[in-house]
Amino acid sequence: MKSLRLNSVTMSLIAMLFFIGCSTDDDQLVFDQTQDTLNIPLSIEEDLSIETHYYDNEGPHEHNHSTRRADGFMETFETGSKGSYASGTVNLSDSGIWLLSDALIGTLSNDRKFGSKSVRIRNSGYAVMEFNLDNGAEEVRIRHAKYGNNGTSTWRLIASTDNGSSWFFVGNTVTTNSTSLNTVSFTVNETRSIRYGVYKTSGGSNRINIDNFEVITTTTPGGGDQGVATRDSNIAFGNPSNATSSANNYYLPKPDYALSYNNSKGTANWVSWHLSSAWTGNAPRCNCFKRDTALPSNFFRATSSDYTNSGFDRGHLCPSADRTYTDDANENTFYMTNIAPQAPDNNQRSWANFENFLRSLITEGKEVYILAGVIGSGGTGRNGFASTIDGGNITVPDSFWKVALILPNGSDDINRVTTSTEVIAINIPNDQGISSDWSQFRTTVNDIENLTGYDLFENIPNGIESVIESNIYNGPFN
Repeated sequence: MKSLRLNSVTMSLIAMLFFIGCSTDDDQLVFDQTQDTLNIPLSIEEDLSIETHYYDNEGPHEHNHSTRRADGFMETFETGSKGSYASGTVNLSDSGIWLLSDALIGTLSNDRKFGSKSVRIRNSGYAVMEFNLDNGAEEVRIRHAKYGNNGTSTWRLIASTDNGSSWFFVGNTVTTNSTSLNTVSFTVNETRSIRYGVYKTSGGSNRINIDNFEVITTTTPGGGDQGVATRDSNIAFGNPSNATSSANNYYLPKPDYALSYNNSKGTANWVSWHLSSAWTGNAPRCNCFKRDTALPSNFFRATSSDYTNSGFDRGHLCPSADRTYTDDANENTFYMTNIAPQAPDNNQRSWANFENFLRSLITEGKEVYILAGVIGSGGTGRNGFASTIDGGNITVPDSFWKVALILPNGSDDINRVTTSTEVIAINIPNDQGISSDWSQFRTTVNDIENLTGYDLFENIPNGIESVIESNIYNGPFN
């Protein structure tokens, strides 16, 4: 174990902030500083035995929160409201009660966030759990960015094993110098009952945003285990278009997939999801197409009847059959934000055959990360060529594309990708009379990226990404 020595100025600031030994205010955060050192129970060496990994623009992960204090969770801060920097608590439905000091729940356009809310921290503020993780934790992942055009700040992950009476630093200092939400991951491998938080350590009045605070435990669905199928993050490899809250690149997370919605086209730009045998079961197809009221009220919200007599199928991007582990999961795939006008010969033949092929892989002990989307305008359906339907509200795509990254079941998926990892990319014309053989439409990920302007696997190290994105898949095909 190594102690981290703080200089006298830092010690004085901490003493002033937290009134060690002098205050009875329960809102004060107390660090262990009985001597001139901050004792860290975890073994923190200069080579960082607590592994810290950095990713760009990693999106939110989706998990089952049914046993929040024993299991891990992913807190999006979407259910909380706190408009003042004054110290106070906020009850969040995805995790529990948090204490925020010199921090609030930000909802402004300058707040960097996935969804509509994130934590905003200034000065030497903090956001900490007011509950314990009884089974410890394996990993902590946090998204962070600069608020607005504020300057650079630093912060630390902190932890407490005595119900919040005292706190210690975990891992190394994180620098926030980007206006894009980036992810930092701490491999903690903690077995004690513990709680965590974020403590801003420099930058003065510069503000930072914290979003999608995730703790993975051995009992977290999606944490992964070698050889065992799990339900993992639907957007683990990145947010391809850096979707946020803009009307034509609107980020919309669902429990069973994530997407970027384009209000001017009335369809998704892309949909991203994870596929393994843990996502499939015996739930029947609900065939219950429905308006997506999660979109802002001023957005166009398609209905099933908007496709009636158009000559195009209501084509799923994330397939119904990929989400059959519960009735609710299957129903979630029928939101119209997951649908686009698709030529019947595309939807029912080549597209469907590729969907079936990918599902066959999960019966062989594999998991697949999939992104699908649309390109351009103008396709041919049963009634001939059309650029739009529903009076121009919904754009008919020129083609449908899909990419699939294939791994054996396991954990730590980003770090398991190598230059030999199989990736399949297809781009199918949105027309009648096309081949039913999906392999005829193979291309490279690079080609899809050039057509769309997206970065489809941004969280993969560049050296590996450049290799796998330039390859054309060579089989098998069934």
